[in-house]
Amino acid sequence: MIGEGAIAGPDLDEKQIQPASLDLRLGAVAYRVRASFLPGRAASVRERVETLGMHEIDLRQGAVLEKGCVYIVPLLESLRLGKRLSGMANPKSSAGRLDVFCRVITDGGGEFDRIREGYKGPLYAEISPRGFSLVVRQGSRLVQLRLRRGSPVLGERALKKLHEEEALVEGGQADAIAGGSVVLGVSLVPDGADGVVGYRARRDTDTVDVDKVDFYDPFDYWEAVRVRAGTGLILSPDDFYILSSKESVNVPPDHAAEMVAYDTLVGEFRVHYAGFFDPGFGHAGTGGAGSRAVLEVRSHEVPFLIEHGQAVGRLQYERLTALPDKLYGVGIGSSYQRQGLQLGKQFKRIS
Repeated sequence: MIGEGAIAGPDLDEKQIQPASLDLRLGAVAYRVRASFLPGRAASVRERVETLGMHEIDLRQGAVLEKGCVYIVPLLESLRLGKRLSGMANPKSSAGRLDVFCRVITDGGGEFDRIREGYKGPLYAEISPRGFSLVVRQGSRLVQLRLRRGSPVLGERALKKLHEEEALVEGGQADAIAGGSVVLGVSLVPDGADGVVGYRARRDTDTVDVDKVDFYDPFDYWEAVRVRAGTGLILSPDDFYILSSKESVNVPPDHAAEMVAYDTLVGEFRVHYAGFFDPGFGHAGTGGAGSRAVLEVRSHEVPFLIEHGQAVGRLQYERLTALPDKLYGVGIGSSYQRQGLQLGKQFKRIS
């Protein structure tokens, strides 16, 4: 599609092409706007920005996006989708773990992150840092795009068959498959002797440069969370937590998976801003056996008690049109293969 011009953008890089997705890059300018919006069928994103825009920020040499503000950034990539092709976007894992609310919008769009069949036009990112103020620049990659033909999500019968063949989760309940999805529980049992079961973002910190890797002292930005055995964890409203799943997750090479971002049936909280799992994540054949899902968690309105093993999310699996040329894993520099409880790649690993 890149060769045919259906995906266009200056200096498209092989590193942007992931096993089942394309990393999208921020353009040269960000617009601070008064409020989040959807343009709707009758308007373009730029028309809405002209109405709601406050000021313009040059990103070419890097700039700070302030916590609690909303920005619209034109992306370097544009699309010319054909018949039966649609798109779905989501934040990259490293953005989700920074508590950045990132969504893709399009001209004439009525939904976030969904790119309608046959769309032709530019792409924009709506960015709202929640936990930390961020340093970004032209070319920073916070969101990724997937392309779909038809409806690839597996139904319950196909999902159960795949689970029997591949063991999609291990360490979970016997009835892990329910409602056409794989149920995940939260882990409140520490991995090591330090007793840490998660991390809570500090409220007053320095900025985080999204493009730095293994750079920041994690305890300048995060507090360790510990719980007494059998007591559970009370999520405080408006705090942001990094936790992990009780189960290890396996995504076979010819499938991908997506976590349902928010489900009111499991409690008053949101789990996982960046809910996409590439083909090969956690798969033994790519060196990922034992990988767990990292959960990005925010409570809503009221304190909420969660307990070890409590269902907090659901994974939906999608069949790919073909086996990818490369799979998620250390061979392509993937940051989170074989992960347990792990912060974003910007922070030094906690031993």
